[in-house]
Amino acid sequence: MGILSILTALAAVTITFLGSTAADVPPAAAAAGSPSPWATGRGAGGWDEAYTKASEFVGQLTLVEKVNLTTGTGWEADVCIGMTGSVPRLGFAGFCLQDGPLGVRYTTKNSAFPAGINLGATFSRRLMRLRGEAMGEEFRGKGIDVQLGPAAGPLGRVPQGGRNWEGFSPDPYLTGIGMAETIQGIQSRGVIACAKHYILNEQEHYRGSISVKIDDRTMHELYLWPFADAVRAGVGSVMCSYNKIHGDYSCENSWTTNYLLKNELNFQGFVMSDWGAQHTTLGSALSGLDMAMPGDGGAPPYRSLWGGALTEAILSGTVPQWRLDDMVVRIMAAYFKVHTGAFASRPAPNFSAWTNASVGPLHPSSNSTWTVVNSFVDVQSTHAALIREIGAKSTVLLKNTARALPLHSLLKSLAVIGRDAQNIPGGPNACSERACINGTVAMGYGSGTAEFPYLVSPATALQLRAAADGAAFTNAVANWDLEAARGAARGKDVAIVFATATAGENFVVVDGNAGDRNNLTLWDNGDALIRAVAGVNNNTVVVLHTAGPVLVEEISKNPNVTAILWAGFPGQESGNSLVDVLYGVVNPQGRSPFTWGKDVKDYGAELLFQAPDPRKPEQSFDEGVFIDYRHFQKAGIEPTYEFGFGLSYTEFDYSGLKIVVQNSTAGATVPSQVVAHGITEPAPTYGTVNKNVTANVAPEGFKKLVPYVYPWLSSANVSLARTGSSSPSTATNGSAQPVLPAGGAPGGNPGLYEVLYTISAKIKNIGKVAGTEIPQLYVQLGGEENPWGVLRGFDEVVLEPGETKTVTFELTRRDISNWNTTSQNWEIGNKEKVVFIGQSSSRIRLNSTLPVLPGLLWRSYD
Repeated sequence: MGILSILTALAAVTITFLGSTAADVPPAAAAAGSPSPWATGRGAGGWDEAYTKASEFVGQLTLVEKVNLTTGTGWEADVCIGMTGSVPRLGFAGFCLQDGPLGVRYTTKNSAFPAGINLGATFSRRLMRLRGEAMGEEFRGKGIDVQLGPAAGPLGRVPQGGRNWEGFSPDPYLTGIGMAETIQGIQSRGVIACAKHYILNEQEHYRGSISVKIDDRTMHELYLWPFADAVRAGVGSVMCSYNKIHGDYSCENSWTTNYLLKNELNFQGFVMSDWGAQHTTLGSALSGLDMAMPGDGGAPPYRSLWGGALTEAILSGTVPQWRLDDMVVRIMAAYFKVHTGAFASRPAPNFSAWTNASVGPLHPSSNSTWTVVNSFVDVQSTHAALIREIGAKSTVLLKNTARALPLHSLLKSLAVIGRDAQNIPGGPNACSERACINGTVAMGYGSGTAEFPYLVSPATALQLRAAADGAAFTNAVANWDLEAARGAARGKDVAIVFATATAGENFVVVDGNAGDRNNLTLWDNGDALIRAVAGVNNNTVVVLHTAGPVLVEEISKNPNVTAILWAGFPGQESGNSLVDVLYGVVNPQGRSPFTWGKDVKDYGAELLFQAPDPRKPEQSFDEGVFIDYRHFQKAGIEPTYEFGFGLSYTEFDYSGLKIVVQNSTAGATVPSQVVAHGITEPAPTYGTVNKNVTANVAPEGFKKLVPYVYPWLSSANVSLARTGSSSPSTATNGSAQPVLPAGGAPGGNPGLYEVLYTISAKIKNIGKVAGTEIPQLYVQLGGEENPWGVLRGFDEVVLEPGETKTVTFELTRRDISNWNTTSQNWEIGNKEKVVFIGQSSSRIRLNSTLPVLPGLLWRSYD
């Protein structure tokens, strides 16, 4: 394919982008038949050396060895949640993949970190990075190759979303920062991070069958945004999700994987399926899937959609060799990228996800080869101190009337009320997958959990503090015995009442909630409990452990409720973190990473609980980019507490806004990044494929474990006649391909990240105690098609009383651009742009119009 024909093809594709709506097939689906982009690593954000090593390694492999590294060995076939086949000839063990985003799942002597939503609430890049590093150390210590986290999907389109708490925020900018910092932290410790769940996996109901319709602009500006940050941060793997997008499953969706992720974002790592999210052999291979997890689930004779079935597809020519080679090179490049320097070695797994006994089956699904599977390696190090710090600094103080907090040592009596404050009967891991509410809730439920090494309950921590102060302590456990609650609260100096609303994954149901929350009320009679306590005590403090927003309008207006704190899911040091905030050891810096509406209808976007046709559930994201605070602003709805809101025990003053233009030659459109004159090189292959059937069957006398997944052909008599494929013939085309104008490097065109403005302001602590302020930068891009403002910067500023510091934000081209669906590129619009700096999305302290860039003319709008 010559350069002229390639550019002609690219122009033809561009023509098809006109006139898309959310109800239409995405414009880029015109390119759905294009081949899966092959990675090279050259000039791609630190991947060069990794690709050199990966190419050399893959060039030594036989066909079945390559297939073995792409295919999981089956559910419970090995000691990890997921494992690929190995290369015994070269002494290379299969990859161990393990949940999850807040700690190592199904092991002992590991930490249970605060959930992602708590990290979002800290608005702290520092803590995000430190948590990533600590988790990476623990996963490596257990011998795990791939940590299945962090999560940017679900983003949080609807507040009831069951897995929102695994991510950081419904704001894409905040989530993108959380993703990047966490990934860099994990991978700096020799473990491959996995960005999940890609993409539009926004609810648990119908998650395996729902088909999402979305317009191209919303995809780019909202849901793809944090994954672009993950790719730019060098993430080694991405997990495709269960749902469909415009009728095609995510794990075989050429638009989202080939076009957006691998071409436009220039992702250099590998794409793995969520467990059981692969549905075809050819469709998934040609649409960009690189690793099938857990590997089983196909029809006989292979009982896998890949394994021997993929070997057949390669030999028959329905999947080209270059596509298989690209799968394996991507996998190995991710491996070599993190295994450098002090982390060049590779520890073997020293645990079993399936038993806590020392001795057990090495291959549980076949109950074969019993041996020592758990060495009980303690990987906790000193991480408890970090967990305690994050738990405290993610706590959001929503209300504090007449300085009810912090509490002080002169209190004579306090009552702790509610089941959510208590120790869990039977221990913190008594409920499988943390799926219960019979004690304090410190994480959600499902596969995003970890085992607690211990859990400090609020009641325990508060009782210890009361004893140290000589205060009388009363503890009322039951939520439904309101008279007992009133009795405990009556006459006390302070009554601290706890309530929860948890959420999780849909394979377990808690109190009638199948992952997604049925509503936004508190669980376990929480609202009635708070009313009862506040009815008898005029110094009632409310503490909420919830997966996201709940309806607190009534609580916030109750004059006897003097303080409200959202503690989220703070992990193993829950009680200690809370006491640090309640008593002022830590001045709260948490800011709400979501909006607190007065009614579930206030959020606009709706969760699909009951599809008209349950066999073909469909959902159209017609709200576009207007979710959470963006929707509230557009609709003029006043929330109870806005996005970014949080109180402190001190006060801050803002002054001295200054804006400096950093690029005097910037134009409206990002310059095209020329890569090989706008085209790629042809698809490379590594090594040769022996097409002799007998070379690709199991060695004579080899005894297979059943139902273990193997890469060999089923027999030497298998027919390799080409059966054809429903995929376009262009999907197997390995000739040079166009580079998209918005692409060119990991995360997209490097020009997108060029700094166009620096914005600074002075922050002063005008109170009497030290505190941390979180100044937030919002940008108004202009026009009715854009939100009133979008988050584009934040900082963590520690200030002593009377101290002033200057905070500086950088605005990139990407930050002030919109996605143009016609040109398929980011473009700075000509509408007047305004920046706001403040303490939340509505508590603005400073603002100014952005200076006009050369070659542009801001046009004001009504």
